[in-house]
Amino acid sequence: MLTGKQKRYLRSQAHHLNPIFQVGKTGVNENMIAQIDDALEKRELIKVSVLQNCMEDKNVVAEELVEGTGAELVQIIGNTIVLYKESEENKEIVLP
Repeated sequence: MLTGKQKRYLRSQAHHLNPIFQVGKTGVNENMIAQIDDALEKRELIKVSVLQNCMEDKNVVAEELVEGTGAELVQIIGNTIVLYKESEENKEIVLP
């Protein structure tokens, strides 16, 4: 579980990132969760964009991604979800 200070730090780090995944009308599936999990292992911090045609609510999408990948939800802002998961091999981000 992330503290408020850690979330604030991660939000500042994620500000300049572009979303690398998009959730569309098919919603979240196993393949997408596997790919996001791999990306989290490499990058630790990613943004996921929820498209307008997505049938599910962005909060439900965020919950599914957190459960599927074991990541921490940093922030939902607009239609963008920010996720963080500490990497086991490529650790770069040092939390305060």
